[in-house]
Amino acid sequence: MNYIDAIILGIIQGLTEFLPVSSSGHLVLAEELLKVKMPGVTFEVLIHIGTLVSVLIYFRARIWRLVQALFNREMIGERRMLLFLVIGTIPAGFFGLLFKDLLEKTFSNPVETSVELIITGLILLVPKLFRAGNKGLSLGSTIIMGFGQAVAILPGISRSGTTIVSGMLAGVKPSEAAEFSFLLSIPAIGGASLLEAKHLLELQSALVLPYMVATLVSFLFGLLSVYVVLATVKRGKFDYFAYYCFAIGAFGLYHFLS
Repeated sequence: MNYIDAIILGIIQGLTEFLPVSSSGHLVLAEELLKVKMPGVTFEVLIHIGTLVSVLIYFRARIWRLVQALFNREMIGERRMLLFLVIGTIPAGFFGLLFKDLLEKTFSNPVETSVELIITGLILLVPKLFRAGNKGLSLGSTIIMGFGQAVAILPGISRSGTTIVSGMLAGVKPSEAAEFSFLLSIPAIGGASLLEAKHLLELQSALVLPYMVATLVSFLFGLLSVYVVLATVKRGKFDYFAYYCFAIGAFGLYHFLS
């Protein structure tokens, strides 16, 4: 891998991790198009760490309150949020571990990924059919969003897209659904990175600098994508991302089937 490939893939990961367009799907297609084959999953682990740090920094004040709530029983609202985060994380963790081997095969199939990107586009159009709710998070909506995140373990299905849309369908206020989606990404990305962290020991010395550059780029563009998603949710323009997913999915099918 050269520096140009590293920067391109870092940008793709950073922008698409939180934009509702599936970072995993874009990486599958980009790696096929660029003819870049990664040694194991080391690269994916590092660039996911980059985007994880970006969401930690953006929501640092809220996260600090959640940490304080672990030791302060009077912070009822934050302790409730911690419980919701645990509950919302369980479905993706369960299905991710259960179907780990099957998922690894799917990550090497650009045609399936292209189809799943089109499915993501359809999911993103769903909010146009309903009036936005104004409820807060509840146990029920948390479970629904958790299963939405579980569906997104497939490459091409957007994690942020499915969680935000499922929250909105449960009546949760769009901005609150988006914030919970970001917070829910922390244990999801962190847990997945920890499971694969052993592969960091396999990193070849010649790849250290390109991989570090990609990680930094994914962090910077991850911050940008957080801002974009929150602004888009406020304006109710999720359908723009749907049309983008249709275009990328159709391009992938045309390219890899022709």
